[in-house]
Amino acid sequence: MPTIALVDDDRNILTSVSMALEAEGYHVQTYTDGAAALAGLSANPPDIAVFDIKMPRMDGMELLRRLRQKSDLPVIFLTSKDDEIDELFGLKMGADDYITKPFSQRLLVERVKAVLRRVSPKAEGAPAEGPEKAVLERGKLVLDPERHSCTWDGKPVVLTVTEFLILQALAQRPGYVKSRDSLMDAAYDDQVYVDDRTIDSHIKRLRKKFKEVDDDFDAIETLYGVGYRYREV
Repeated sequence: MPTIALVDDDRNILTSVSMALEAEGYHVQTYTDGAAALAGLSANPPDIAVFDIKMPRMDGMELLRRLRQKSDLPVIFLTSKDDEIDELFGLKMGADDYITKPFSQRLLVERVKAVLRRVSPKAEGAPAEGPEKAVLERGKLVLDPERHSCTWDGKPVVLTVTEFLILQALAQRPGYVKSRDSLMDAAYDDQVYVDDRTIDSHIKRLRKKFKEVDDDFDAIETLYGVGYRYREV
């Protein structure tokens, strides 16, 4: 079964959530601060991590920033009820999902399962072959779903699971407009609710990553009030 890393300075949360995840058969690693987690995640990479944002020594935002410099590990953020700005900023930095405290253990377990399904659809019985598994080439863009790799003009672009799925959905049909709802369906489990701002944040993050390797990148177009479109370059 997959390994899940939990990072939270609240030991009660660590204990209760660990028990809930272990009851589902997962192996759980726990850390009480971001600095310890960064070292532990590097030495023993899990399949997914769940971070609290507000922690001592190194908060969740800084932990994610450092992690994203070298890893596309799926990450779910835990945020306080009134920290909407943290939710949006976390998504822009490359988090795959977020859950607002207080939360039910069942909700967290289901969100973890949903992200893991997106990472490893084969584990859920999905066919190994098909259009969604074939290498996708669109001009300078090459997406390899099997290897979860992305290159632009031969240069690697490290994407999170959610970013990869959104880009794949856009690039599969260049020139066709994808609504935010259709992009949500492509990137999220049907039991997970996200709003329009979540998709917008992921699109902004995608553009930023591609502009880091190509200042002239403009392949993702916005059609205001409608959605997004991939323009083959």
